[in-house]
Amino acid sequence: MKKKPPFWQIKSLSEMNAQEWESLCDGCGQCCLVLLIDDETDDVWETDVVCSLFDGTCRKCTDYENRAKRMPDCIPLTPKNIGALNWMPASCAYRLLHEGKDLPPWHPLVSGRRASVDEAGIAVAENLPSEDMFTEEELTERTTKKRTGK
Repeated sequence: MKKKPPFWQIKSLSEMNAQEWESLCDGCGQCCLVLLIDDETDDVWETDVVCSLFDGTCRKCTDYENRAKRMPDCIPLTPKNIGALNWMPASCAYRLLHEGKDLPPWHPLVSGRRASVDEAGIAVAENLPSEDMFTEEELTERTTKKRTGK
């Protein structure tokens, strides 16, 4: 008997139910890094600082349901907006699937293990400082790398 392909290979992002959608998040925390966007060039720079709602130990938002209300810069992902968010990491499952690619071998849905994200070097460090520790000017001094867009 032939094994049925996994849901992410047969459904579009908009066809997924809430549980499937949420399971695509690998828990890397990269989307919770504070990003700086150059208004003139649209260049996106990562910092080594995380959102104040981010819990680095479990790599989750401490107020996921209310994050967009509490953090005006937080943009909840949807099937409709994922294509416009060029600052999402290239390794992001939502971005990969939107671009017609498959999930990488280290993704927990493929590997069956959450630890594979750490082992692959994809997850952010657990002990990154919170954005509320810095002024906006100080954040510009904490850029670590430029993110590539689409």
